Amino acid sequence: MSRSNFRKFVPTPEASKVHGETAREHAKKMLKRPVIKNIFADWQKMFSEPFKGISTNGNIIDDLFELRSERAATETIVIATNHLLDLLTPSQTNSLRSDVFSNEWRNWQNTEIYREESGLRLSEVSAPIRGTILKIIEISLSQKGYEKTRNVMRLNGFLGELVGGPLIFGEFTYLFNLYGEPSLSEPWGWQIFGHHLCLNCLILRDQMTITPTFMGGEPCNADEGPFNGLSIFEDEERRGLELMQSFSHEQKSKALLASSMVGGDLPEGRRVQHDGLHLGGAYCDNRIIPLEGLQGSDLSNSQKQDLLDLIAEYIGTLSKGPFDAKMNDVERFFNETHFCWIGGQKENEAFYYRIQSPVTLIEFDHHAGVFLNNDEPQDFHIHTLVRTPNGNDYGIDLIRQHYKNSPHHKHY
Repeated sequence: MSRSNFRKFVPTPEASKVHGETAREHAKKMLKRPVIKNIFADWQKMFSEPFKGISTNGNIIDDLFELRSERAATETIVIATNHLLDLLTPSQTNSLRSDVFSNEWRNWQNTEIYREESGLRLSEVSAPIRGTILKIIEISLSQKGYEKTRNVMRLNGFLGELVGGPLIFGEFTYLFNLYGEPSLSEPWGWQIFGHHLCLNCLILRDQMTITPTFMGGEPCNADEGPFNGLSIFEDEERRGLELMQSFSHEQKSKALLASSMVGGDLPEGRRVQHDGLHLGGAYCDNRIIPLEGLQGSDLSNSQKQDLLDLIAEYIGTLSKGPFDAKMNDVERFFNETHFCWIGGQKENEAFYYRIQSPVTLIEFDHHAGVFLNNDEPQDFHIHTLVRTPNGNDYGIDLIRQHYKNSPHHKHY
């Protein structure tokens, strides 16, 4: 698929929101603005709520997830993580580490506003430390998942050059956190987040979860510089559109919630200023998201396979063992899976879709400009999100089960 040209929406240096600023200067300026203050106040309110999990009606479905062997490369990840710890000063170690039970897992956000004091910022550590962090991420994920992660980071650097804010948007302007003690038998994990990227990786024995996962790009392709020709989310975009186009009139009438993403065509209150059409964004850990759209049981055999292939594009961030296990979960609840759509149904038209089942929540959203000047959603600015509803984001349900008969159960 081709993409619309973002160049006509690139601001002049004088009009850029970030030109010439450092990350901390920019954050200080932004946090004084009432609209930004209100967003962070809303997030703080949600963060203060005890974790429950995303649901369709406020009630969590029990016994969906189980402790099992998934053949994750835990030993290799532990070795790499211990090597990282050997490289750090006491101060860096203190910034990096939190307890596996810490609520700080949930304290991520995908803006460029650098306000966090915990974690190691990849742009501010030595090359050996940064390289070891990237190696931890690489061996935790599939090759495809790691490349997608790095490409999101690379395009963030491209955005920085595009709008004159390379110290705010950089390839390495991300925070890395470690939760718990690297272990072959106890739960622990890592987290990386920043503008357009968040991964939360929980490891328990050889089992792994990696949600919430947020990935985005503005723009989603580079047309010059060291990353010229790089493009992301092409398969997620193409497969979603082709699936919607394959539906019969009756199927489309069930899947389609609104035929346009602009203005009055959307139900009142459906678009959120900082999240677009996303419902499962940062701090929305307990959100109630009713099922909408076309049910998996109403698809033809070929459409069922197309939807499974689309889901696999997102679950494929996981390495093979955890990926296979997760896809088995998805297939087990396929008939209960719902697919809904907002927006156009032609190439270059903006759209949103959501895939939702008891065991996964996936969102794809064409966005309006934030640092580019398009007032309405365009296909060159994309946000994607993957959640595990019913209490297993951050692997919390697995941790609960692991410590069910242990004194540690008091934490959950």
